[in-house]
Amino acid sequence: MAQDKLRMIPLGGLGEFGMNCMALRWQDDIIVIDAGLMFPEEELLGVDIVVPDISYLTENRSKVKAIVLTHGHEDHIGGLPWILSELNVPVYGTEFTLAYVEGKLDEHRLLDDADLIEMLPGKRFTLGPFSIMPIRVTHSLVDCVALAIHTPVGVILHTGDFKVDLAPPDGKPFDLQAFAELGKNGGVLALLQDSTNVDRKGWTPGEKAVRPRLDELFAQTKKKLFFSCFSSSIHRVSLALELAHKHGRKVAIIGRSLDNSSEIAQDLGYLKVPQGLIINPGQIRDFPPEKLCIMISGTQGEPMSALSRAAVNNHKFAKIDAGDTVLMSSRVIPGNEKSIYRVIDHLERRDAKVIHDDGTNGLIHVSGHGSQEELKLMINLVKPKFFIPVHGDYRHLKRHIELAASTGIPEKNILLEDGEILEFTKDTATKNGKVTTGRVCIDSGGSIEVVEDVVIRDRQHLSEDGIILPIIAINKRSGKVESLPEIVMRGFGVDDPQVIAEARQIVQRTLESSNIEEKQDYGVMKEKVRNDLKRFIQKSTSRRPLIMPVIMEI
Repeated sequence: MAQDKLRMIPLGGLGEFGMNCMALRWQDDIIVIDAGLMFPEEELLGVDIVVPDISYLTENRSKVKAIVLTHGHEDHIGGLPWILSELNVPVYGTEFTLAYVEGKLDEHRLLDDADLIEMLPGKRFTLGPFSIMPIRVTHSLVDCVALAIHTPVGVILHTGDFKVDLAPPDGKPFDLQAFAELGKNGGVLALLQDSTNVDRKGWTPGEKAVRPRLDELFAQTKKKLFFSCFSSSIHRVSLALELAHKHGRKVAIIGRSLDNSSEIAQDLGYLKVPQGLIINPGQIRDFPPEKLCIMISGTQGEPMSALSRAAVNNHKFAKIDAGDTVLMSSRVIPGNEKSIYRVIDHLERRDAKVIHDDGTNGLIHVSGHGSQEELKLMINLVKPKFFIPVHGDYRHLKRHIELAASTGIPEKNILLEDGEILEFTKDTATKNGKVTTGRVCIDSGGSIEVVEDVVIRDRQHLSEDGIILPIIAINKRSGKVESLPEIVMRGFGVDDPQVIAEARQIVQRTLESSNIEEKQDYGVMKEKVRNDLKRFIQKSTSRRPLIMPVIMEI
């Protein structure tokens, strides 16, 4: 009987923002929806990205049929290089999403082996027992879809990230009718809905709502206008180009991510650029300031981004002078406040006029996620039997459950978290067990390197209490200690000569009390020195630095 149940297993994104990844299993077939990453919190020192633990998928590698993507944001596709290096399975996405994926896989030298398959909104395709219908939704990126997955027990509808915009700039509106059809044809077994904006009352304004205020700002700006938005906000990039053209400004695009995105969008026809509008960054100095709009990446204050470097006057082309306007058409992502305000402070020092989304500058940014009324509309349209909130911290999922309950439609609301297995029959949904989930920390310097927990613990240790290196010189032939041990301290913060002198004595005593055999086994010696020194340091200073004995053979 258990074989006739559909299993849903979230591997990421339920209990945190980012790292979205969901497995659906029927008997011996698994499909995966999205493969996202998350950016690390401050305590994950030196970690570049965080991806979901996919041990459930690697343990069942022969059963994984494909990864299906809802759209091209990092929190939905950023984990692909890591997952595809472990499991080479086909990846399905819309045209624009796959263009982003290609760039990402190319960077990690995985593109040649990848099997990327384009899917079209409104065109059904089959993967084993799953028949998948991508439905067009609107979001802050273009070419986004929800997935209506027809399974042997009913339809699972995954909204992806969405808001209801019926008049988007690209003329491809949210497909209300397709959702209404699903509701009419016997409804949906389970609705998985984006929880990002569950705290916001009302409706999320459409993408065109920012136009009047941005138009005003373009008109008022006397000198250079620096325009910054998320590089994936193609609609916003398009609007900025249109307004620059209207107000007689040439556009220079600065920043790798913005450059890549606008190039892809132009190739696929999402950006229509009038002849001669875009200039090379090197040509900026050839035009008067009032004839320039510089599109620049770095809305979140990323340390090496073009905007951060321009703010401290350290960019080859982007020079911000007194009286220039910097318009940041984006929201502050929680956790980035410090770095964003640091950049704003630098810009203010340059006497630039900074306009950002702090509530005092009018509508210069709209969210890409649906607010409460849109979430209710979707529930009312598709009439799900079961409702499961996705994409959000625990508190967002909980609020979303309460919101769904207020519509009175779902028979049952289920708060699911990463790793929990939810089993469906045609009429029931029950939790049954857990699989291993968690996060994998990656240092993406040159290749994909996993950072173990112990490394992060050592880094925290170093950042709090520093490091002590006892340096011991041992004669290789005789096993004798040649001189009094040296003690090197870094970041330890205790500069008491008495402590250093006593520490040297402790190491000396440890060496004297060890026999020749021990002295010849450097592993044993290092451990003995570390333990004795650790006890002394902890007792005399109440600190716990990282102690790394160094033994030199002479």
